[in-house]
Amino acid sequence: MEQNETNISAVASATTDDGLAVRRRRLSFRAVHRGTQETDLLIGGFVEAHVAQMGDAELTDMEQVLEIPDPELADWLTGRLALPEERATPMLRRMHTWCIANVKRV
Repeated sequence: MEQNETNISAVASATTDDGLAVRRRRLSFRAVHRGTQETDLLIGGFVEAHVAQMGDAELTDMEQVLEIPDPELADWLTGRLALPEERATPMLRRMHTWCIANVKRV
């Protein structure tokens, strides 16, 4: 009986890992196919640097960030406009900090 429980646990874990891998690939694709080159570079760069370490909750947070329209997101991530406190989720703050630190100014 114990062997069966171990096998079931291993299958459940593999299924969860497969689901996370699919979500990571989907997120990576969406991050660089936003519609504007600026947000593709900003969001795609952040996602490329962090997606492999993202768990379920972080992937959900990042998926919600991707629902924000490009113009608003680009303005916030580049610092052109202040990040509104009511929209400042931990993931969006993390992205903002990363973009400000890693995106070259021209």
